[in-house]
Amino acid sequence: MTDLAQIDEIVAKARAAQKSYEADATQERFDRASEAVAWALMEPARNQELAEFAVAETGIGNVPDKIRKNHRKTLGLLQDLQDVPTFGHVEEDEAAGISLYLRPKGVVAAIVPSTNPLATPVNNAVNALKTGNAIILAPSPKGAKPLARLIGYIHEELDKIGVSRDLVQMVPNPPSKEKTAHLMAAADVLIATGSQNNVKSAYASGTPAIGVGMGNVVTIIDDAVDVEDAAQKIAASKTFDNATSCSSENAVIALATNYDAVCEALIKAGGYLLDHAQVAHLETIYWQGGKMNRHMMAQDIDKVLDTLGITDADEGVRFLIAPTDKSTKADKISGEKMALFLALYSADDFRAAASLAQEIQDGQGAGHSVGIHTNDDSKAHYLALHLPTCRVIVNQAHCFATGGSFDNGLPFSLSMGCGSWGGNGIDENFNWTHLVNQTRIARPIAPIEPDVDDIFARYFKAIGQ
Repeated sequence: MTDLAQIDEIVAKARAAQKSYEADATQERFDRASEAVAWALMEPARNQELAEFAVAETGIGNVPDKIRKNHRKTLGLLQDLQDVPTFGHVEEDEAAGISLYLRPKGVVAAIVPSTNPLATPVNNAVNALKTGNAIILAPSPKGAKPLARLIGYIHEELDKIGVSRDLVQMVPNPPSKEKTAHLMAAADVLIATGSQNNVKSAYASGTPAIGVGMGNVVTIIDDAVDVEDAAQKIAASKTFDNATSCSSENAVIALATNYDAVCEALIKAGGYLLDHAQVAHLETIYWQGGKMNRHMMAQDIDKVLDTLGITDADEGVRFLIAPTDKSTKADKISGEKMALFLALYSADDFRAAASLAQEIQDGQGAGHSVGIHTNDDSKAHYLALHLPTCRVIVNQAHCFATGGSFDNGLPFSLSMGCGSWGGNGIDENFNWTHLVNQTRIARPIAPIEPDVDDIFARYFKAIGQ
């Protein structure tokens, strides 16, 4: 069987399984299936095993944080979905004569990034089965073996509740661009997470696609705040899973009035402050031929230090601080890093910091998110109104907060839509609502037709008529 024939076969199996799954639909059945997928990863022994395997295979991130991510992101998603009706007759508006039904999209194809070869596919599969869909996962080459092992555990859990294994499948190993492209053309809807090449390919496939944008988080530290608290949160976010998250801080802007205090606080939180020559060396070493150096990207701090030839860092160093004033698209240091260092900027005041954040994200990361540590909520409102961003994260560790957290109201997700600023069709965290079709019954009601003069009264008053 050829590679493309294999894809046709698994799509046919998924389509048949989905039709049966929907034909026998109850909300309880969908709920148990989504919980089965979640437990396949969350069961502690499997979580440990899969996290270790993923780090060994991909060479990205670290095991303890992968375990934590797999557990908390999946648990939070189940909390979001608990008792939520996602199928059938869900709403009745008698006054408008409208009944609302939710229906599955069909066969979902999801592209899985190497940075999250476990948590992301489970998030996608939980959402898919909760809404009555089948899903086929297309991994990166590095993440294919861990995903295959995870799929095996998912199938074991689905067997326990009598649900078809064909509802959750993956592109046969070894993955390839050709197989993924064929899958994208055959599916009913696509979820594209990872590189922007993946997202663009999904949009070009001819299949309705949910794409997400590139991260490049900029966080502002306002004046009159607890800089040590802000620094601790930034450090926790920057170092989590070796900065694999698209929501990890890549740049920090301190106001001139507290710049020195911010430096001291970041150092206290585990930062190593680079001097001018070391920053220049970092830029030369990390970006080579336009690509990130794999010996530093998402690697442990000891490997980062060795690659840069830094020998005087103490044992408490967790990440690097690179002071700079380079902020344009041409300046690589202003962009996404996916490594244990961040750029540090100074701005004269809040408005200058906001303008600088916009300049950085105009180069890369528009639409994704910005952060601010402040005691003045009006400044968060200013960022929401003036910057090209879909999320403003206030007084939180950014990578934990952007994709949903137990202490904020955003949906748990590992895929963040970036709106038109980021070239996406969605501007919210990917969630189950993107995997349903809505059907409405419309009945006749008593006519409600306004008078023209009533509709235009304020307009006529404004123009003097």
